[in-house]
Amino acid sequence: MHQQDFFHQALVYLLAAVISVPVAKRLGFGSVLGYLLAGIIIGPFVLRLIGSEGEDVMHFAEFGVVMMLFLIGLELKPNLLWEMRRSIFGLGGLQLGISAAVIGGVAMLLGRDAGEGLAIGLMLALSSTAIVLQSLSEKGLMKQASGQASFSVLLFQDIAVVPILALIPLLAGHTGAGGVATEEVRQIAGMEVSGWFQVVLILVVITGIVVAGRYLARTIFRIIARTGLREIFTATALLLVIAIAIVMDLVGLSPALGAFLAGVVLANNEYRHELEADIEPFKGLLLGLFFISVGASIDFKLLVSSPGVVVALLFTLIILKFSVLFILGRFFGIRGGQNTLFAFSLAQGGEFAFVLVSFSLENGVISSGTSGLLFIVVALSMALTPILLMLNDRVIFPLVFKAENRHEHDPIEDHGNQVIIAGFDRFGVVMGRFLIANGIQATILDNNPDNIQVLRKFGFKVYYGDASRADLLAAAGAGQAKVLIVASDDKKQSLKIIDLAQRNYPHLKILSRAMDMEHTYALLRRGVEDYTRDTFESSLKLGVKALTHLGINHYRAYRLAQTFRQHNLKVIRELYLHHQEDEKKYLSEAKKHASVLEELLRAENDPSTFEHDDAWDVTSLREEVRMRYAEQEGEDK
Repeated sequence: MHQQDFFHQALVYLLAAVISVPVAKRLGFGSVLGYLLAGIIIGPFVLRLIGSEGEDVMHFAEFGVVMMLFLIGLELKPNLLWEMRRSIFGLGGLQLGISAAVIGGVAMLLGRDAGEGLAIGLMLALSSTAIVLQSLSEKGLMKQASGQASFSVLLFQDIAVVPILALIPLLAGHTGAGGVATEEVRQIAGMEVSGWFQVVLILVVITGIVVAGRYLARTIFRIIARTGLREIFTATALLLVIAIAIVMDLVGLSPALGAFLAGVVLANNEYRHELEADIEPFKGLLLGLFFISVGASIDFKLLVSSPGVVVALLFTLIILKFSVLFILGRFFGIRGGQNTLFAFSLAQGGEFAFVLVSFSLENGVISSGTSGLLFIVVALSMALTPILLMLNDRVIFPLVFKAENRHEHDPIEDHGNQVIIAGFDRFGVVMGRFLIANGIQATILDNNPDNIQVLRKFGFKVYYGDASRADLLAAAGAGQAKVLIVASDDKKQSLKIIDLAQRNYPHLKILSRAMDMEHTYALLRRGVEDYTRDTFESSLKLGVKALTHLGINHYRAYRLAQTFRQHNLKVIRELYLHHQEDEKKYLSEAKKHASVLEELLRAENDPSTFEHDDAWDVTSLREEVRMRYAEQEGEDK
């Protein structure tokens, strides 16, 4: 490629990404769908800004998948991976086996022979690691049950690519004496590589990665870090990932699997966060190129010539995989909306299918016509994934959630408790534990079934139900209780509970959690004076610690925090009068109060104010005691 052509292609790809992704994000579609649409638009079937060279770009951009697996490995310690063995090998193995059998069976019903049907089943049973993990990470779902299950299945699929590559020549009736190792390995060995030799070679390479990652990497990174040059550390991180990918590819293993293994080995390394920070930008850019290349590779000529066949095969694939995944998810304990998300996430074909289709065509397992159909079906299924996830978020999940919560609330045993806590997440749990520790029992209500299940394992007696319902609040003993603590993180529900309580139980003293300033003003409108803003106190306490670490004594830091707190409470009440009436007045008053606060804190920081006022400074007291003890020892001697 000439230099001018290279810059032209770079301009096209980058411009497409810069325009399409922000628009897609703005419309709520996510970045993956934005990249795919950009690829379709600039591809050979719309604007024709890129052509056959897009395939070369895809091969280069596939390295983004390798980097992504390396970063995922860095987040997983080996013991955590061992704990996930049931979902990786159980759920992942069953998904691959059953999906391949079902899809292969359908292929044979459509006239394919057994070998070709099995090959098609194995190709289409795989899902897209790049699209699924990127989409789930964007939505912050990787820590949830659906995200963990999806990751386990994808990891097993990456592991399974190697034996699938070894099996495909056998399906065409070839024994493949050389195994799946590449031609480069055969040239290095100077002989035909036997299956046993290749197994030994793979074990040696994996052992080398583990040993080097555990014993040599720390020393190497320490030497590089001492140079103080950020770019050298970045170069070392890229060198590490590229070298592992090449070595794994040479011995016939998946480069992504090798990168993941290296990441797991380095998970306990003190340079892990630096590696993540250096590789993350390259990973994101390469994955973006990969998604654009997938969009550009969709053969719309075949779609136009045979639309019925392509659409039928596409939805047959998605329905079959969704059904298998949904049933397996239920069997492995994934419930409700999490299970539909898990099934939709993995219902597409994967990037490794492109490799397997090409490999099968070379080995005569499938025909060129079949390979073209498989290519477009896999590419379209990948492009549909973000749309399916969006459909699940906006339509299916709300319906499932509503169905899950349609049952009646738990029967509440009225123990005559004086306190009712509505909402029992991280905020409510701390308050509840504090009250219980002081001998005060509370009736606790929460409307999150998953949260309740976890809390009950820890011994909390939590009742399921929505406290904004009049019958439930009455059943909780609101008529006899003295205090209602509204700790819900849902602002609308919080205000509904308060309105209900003030209307029906005016004797209740209401204490509330305030999520933000708008929520605070809504509480003040209802006359709720006893509230705590969600992160205000914890942030202020951490600020006090920061001041003490900067040399300000403890008592003075405490006094400064008190001044800030009292001024802030006063300002909230004064600004409340303006926030709905006159925006300009509101903003000018806010700026004026900010200036007043600066003056107050400047006065508090005047050293003369605290010249002899250090009675609360525990550090100073300790120092005085130590000095007196030393003086006494000197006198005794």
